[in-house]
Amino acid sequence: MSPPKIALLTAGGLAPCLSAAVGGLIQRYGEIAPDASIIAYRNGYYGLLSGQSIEITPAARAGAAALLRHGGSPLGNSRVKLTNVKDCVKRGLVKEGEDPLEVAARRLAADGVTILHTIGGDDTNLTAADLAAYLARQQSTLTVVGLPKTIDNDVVPIRQSLGAATAAEQGALFFQNVVNECSTNPRMLVIHEVMGRNCGWLTAATARDYRARLDHLPFVPGMDFTKTHRDIDGVYLPEMAIDIAAEARRLKQRIDTKGSASIFVSEGACLAEIVAQMQDAGIAVERDPFGHVMLDKVNVGNWFAGQFGKLVAAEKTLVQKSGYFARSAAANGEDLMLIKGMVDLAVECALAGRPGVIGHDEGHGGMLRPIEFSRIKGGKAFDIKLAWFAAMLEEIGQPAARPAVTA
Repeated sequence: MSPPKIALLTAGGLAPCLSAAVGGLIQRYGEIAPDASIIAYRNGYYGLLSGQSIEITPAARAGAAALLRHGGSPLGNSRVKLTNVKDCVKRGLVKEGEDPLEVAARRLAADGVTILHTIGGDDTNLTAADLAAYLARQQSTLTVVGLPKTIDNDVVPIRQSLGAATAAEQGALFFQNVVNECSTNPRMLVIHEVMGRNCGWLTAATARDYRARLDHLPFVPGMDFTKTHRDIDGVYLPEMAIDIAAEARRLKQRIDTKGSASIFVSEGACLAEIVAQMQDAGIAVERDPFGHVMLDKVNVGNWFAGQFGKLVAAEKTLVQKSGYFARSAAANGEDLMLIKGMVDLAVECALAGRPGVIGHDEGHGGMLRPIEFSRIKGGKAFDIKLAWFAAMLEEIGQPAARPAVTA
């Protein structure tokens, strides 16, 4: 029996796990399948369609452990959906009349690949599911095993996605510096926009981690460097109903009392309302190849600044985004442990011909297992009723969270 040929690709946005996951896979195959050959497609599905790959050389294998200390992706990423034929044609990845799934399958066959590891979020793994289904219809023996990467932590039914814990930690570090902008002007309103389209987990976890950092800082009584001055005054998530007028009154009282206010906002908070306002004003809403609203064109933080600025009588409003800072970090200790467990099982499953996305399956008691591609979905909501989140809102004086009304 000939040794397997493994292909790796990373796709979607960055997360603090991509380099470590790639390094971990290379290391693990070196330990239990040293005869296997490994290639990697550059820039995710873009490279798969265009035939751009690199060989993982003996030197790269020997140095793979260094990848655990890096952020970003050593392979490059892209946002390509194999079932979005129009976009693939537009980008020159396939010719008019070609099926991207067929092109991808031909490339894998031509390269002799028997195992494909995809490292990405729900979009990446849903695309992997489309590819796996196509290959199954073609009676291909190729095994596709995915690893879940997203700082939003919003993949159903996976309990914890790779990179999320690090992103929360890094977002807290980012704001530990940004909060000092409160001292630059009287009546400052500082808005920290955190990534999270449909899920507020990262915003909530970043706020929690930031407040934990405050517990370890010394403060001086009688000055503006007290814990109260540096604490958060509001947290707003996509899952929450937000009464702008009532919150503005509360935040104004906070500024009246301590001279400034700081709020954390998910980039998807009030998104439907903002998009509706843009469309009513005749503003085109740009979308990515997966049909998602391009959030960098919406600027939710600026919208909240416009809503709250005058109502709280702020002399200056500052919006800062931690997303690119947080998602580009190297994995922390918690994520490295999570990556290790998932990578080891991913390799075991791949060699045994068991496809799926590796994760702690909430539908199977949190067991770490290869989850069926058909069960993978995006947009898992954060539970705003969790005890730690409810306690945090109470501590900062914000009313208990109520669920947002969905259409």
